[in-house]
Amino acid sequence: MRHARTIPGQSRRIANFILAWWNADDLGGFDLADIFAVDGTIGQDMASVFTWLAGRSVAEYPDAYRAEIETIIRLWRPEIWARAAQTA
Repeated sequence: MRHARTIPGQSRRIANFILAWWNADDLGGFDLADIFAVDGTIGQDMASVFTWLAGRSVAEYPDAYRAEIETIIRLWRPEIWARAAQTA
């Protein structure tokens, strides 16, 4: 999660990946071509998540990281965060 805030040039792509997993309809999807624009280790981590998810019999979400994901939403989707705050 911290990489979505700290790696210049890659943070946006990492955030897009995490936010697409969290809620792609509202927060945007993840362009698979972006895997070529991240560090190899990060790309492998993304592939591990895909593999892990593919093996689940039901949808799994990173609920344990909600606070970190909300921080990513505030940073990368401030307009969506502001809209959600107005309706809360």
